[in-house]
Amino acid sequence: MRVVLDDAVDPYKLKIATTTEGDVSVVQVAGELDANSADRLRSAFDEVFAGGSPTVVAVLAGVSFIDSSGLSVLIYAYKQAGERDGGLTVRSPSDTVKRLLDMTGQSERFLSVGP
Repeated sequence: MRVVLDDAVDPYKLKIATTTEGDVSVVQVAGELDANSADRLRSAFDEVFAGGSPTVVAVLAGVSFIDSSGLSVLIYAYKQAGERDGGLTVRSPSDTVKRLLDMTGQSERFLSVGP
């Protein structure tokens, strides 16, 4: 596991870890996903795609807050994966994430059965 960001001093800051399960990259995210942290998640997705993995699972169980900036990064990664003939699926969304996906009509896109 490679930790991209982990700030033990401030538990609300975004924590990102990436692993590989076969040919699928797993990006685990915890903390607050907002305008202040969205670029870090975008960079993590970019690194995954640069490494050649077009199929990504984002595990968002630990996300305590998400706003439109966070949703924008998920849509960005979904499109990037699609351009590489892969896909992006959200696994284990927190209630906060699930609520935002439901309210914005994105649940079907991200929560479908995937890798």
